[in-house]
Amino acid sequence: MDQINHTGLISGFNELKQLEMSVKAAQKMVGSATMSLDPEALQDAEKALDDAREQYNSSLQSQTGVDQQFLSTQQELLSQCEHQLNEAKQ
Repeated sequence: MDQINHTGLISGFNELKQLEMSVKAAQKMVGSATMSLDPEALQDAEKALDDAREQYNSSLQSQTGVDQQFLSTQQELLSQCEHQLNEAKQ
């Protein structure tokens, strides 16, 4: 089983599934935080986005040729989240 570094949790998911779940969690948190504009929620969303980026970078290290399209999609989703969060902070 894979160990998630920042929490010490062990997961039965492979690294790409962990990345997908991390990106989805960041999307939901960013969406909720930008709707409420609560400072604490924005900070939590930023942390979720940072965690997803860290997971993405980890996935890049162990990618295979067939993962490229998936990783590109996840990168685009992360960029959209980052943009949305930056807009909300202004």
